[in-house]
This record gives sequence, C-alpha cells and structure tokens, in this order.
Amino acid sequence: QVQLVESGGGLVQPGGSLRLSCAASGSIFNNADMGWYRQAPGKQRELVAAHSSGGITNYAASVKGRFTISRDSAKNTVYLQMNNLKPEDTAVYYCYARPTFSRDVWGQGTQVIVSS
Repeated sequence: QVQLVESGGGLVQPGGSLRLSCAASGSIFNNADMGWYRQAPGKQRELVAAHSSGGITNYAASVKGRFTISRDSAKNTVYLQMNNLKPEDTAVYYCYARPTFSRDVWGQGTQVIVSS
C-alpha cells in the first residue's frame, strides 16, 4: 500500500518562503517520478515541478527561478522549496508519485496562502 503524506503548508506574506514535504513509501521512492501539482480556486490543476527518478527536473514557467524540487532518498521524501512567494501562488498543493508499472499515487493536499 503506497501512501504520500504532505506537510509544510501555511500562511505567508508576499516575498516569504515555505518548504513543502512529501513523505513516500520506500518501495516506490527510487522507482517513481515524483512532483507537485497545485490547484487555485476556480482554476484547473497545474503541474508546478517534477523530479524524475534519474534526477531530471522540470518547472512551470510561472515558478522557475523561485521554486526548487529535491529528493532525499534517506528519508524517502520529496521537497518543494518555495521562495519569493507571490499571491498568485496561493493554492492547494498536491504531491504525486508515478511508479513505472503502477497507477499514480497522490498526497492529501496542503494549503498555501500568500497574503498580506
């Protein structure tokens, strides 16, 4: 049974930083592409950042240069470091894992609010 547990969301002022964490099961961590989507009110879900099992990363244009995705194999955890946050970053952020031969697994979502 594969599960992803997210943490790290909260309220932050514009220009501030947050780090989201996504703890994955050890059985899939090294074999799955992983990353983060977000969904803002009234908008479709958007791919924010992706990290392949081989270490290749991709970012949405809107967050490039501000967000960094990383993986810590010792902790079976994927992180999303978010710097210089803007109000338009406000959304629920969802972690995902895409195993090679299994269906995708999703985290429960964590709320990020960027506001003065």
